[in-house]
Amino acid sequence: MTYITHSRLSKSVDTFREVWYKFSKNRLSIVGLLIVLIITILAAFAPYIAPYPAHAGRFVNFPEASQPPGSRHLFGTDVNGRDILSRIIYGYRFSLMMGVFVLALVVPIGVTLGLIAGYFKGTLIDTVLMRITDIFLSIPPLVLALAIASVLTPNLTNAMLAISLSWWPWYTRLVYGLVSSLRNEFFVQAAKATGASTPHILFREILPNCVSPVLTKMSLDMGWVILMGASLSFVGLGVQPPKPGLGSMIADGTQYLPDSWWMVVFPGIAVMIVVLGFNLFGDGIRDLLSEEEA
Repeated sequence: MTYITHSRLSKSVDTFREVWYKFSKNRLSIVGLLIVLIITILAAFAPYIAPYPAHAGRFVNFPEASQPPGSRHLFGTDVNGRDILSRIIYGYRFSLMMGVFVLALVVPIGVTLGLIAGYFKGTLIDTVLMRITDIFLSIPPLVLALAIASVLTPNLTNAMLAISLSWWPWYTRLVYGLVSSLRNEFFVQAAKATGASTPHILFREILPNCVSPVLTKMSLDMGWVILMGASLSFVGLGVQPPKPGLGSMIADGTQYLPDSWWMVVFPGIAVMIVVLGFNLFGDGIRDLLSEEEA
């Protein structure tokens, strides 16, 4: 029993080393991974890492308002005297919440619809599902999200729902193309011949062959979802004051340019870093999975 456990552990370690070796071939992927890890840690432990946690909420300190970057406030303060670095750290928390929520909602929906439409290609089910998907795809995601969010009460939850409604068709279209090419493969025909049910064929036979492209898209989409969330916050349809949304911080700071440039520059750099980090990390995941498939 001890030998079996040790053997499994050794095999897991060897697998991890092999995966890490392939992933680390791309140095930029490691940079992206480090950025993602640092931002995740900052967001998870924001109350303990932020220099002034109280500044992420209802806080006013007019004697220190609009101070430039310095030793006391590394990124300066806003017009209410709140520390911008602390608000950026908390802003990362809301950004990651948005990205995780949106992908957790749209991926199961989009993948399931793509599986059904692709498997029943050429039928009425395929026609109805894919024409609805095409309608959503014909509208730019940001425009659709703005339209949906504008008719809802502006807050973080409704912003997430608005983005979700504009994002699921991309996964439906991706999986539809994959399933369309897999539905006539021998392993699918063999499952049919043995009397396997349709759900078994879809989720046990075909879905595992779609996991790699879906995971790759998820890792790349995380940054774009966060960017779209910041865009909604910029126009007042996302995170609402006094909560610190990265987009709303940029929007508020534009009123005081160019004198108080730090109110815009540092939140803007924060958005750029998180999007860049997830894009680099996603590129590494894509290269890793494509190499394993080859």
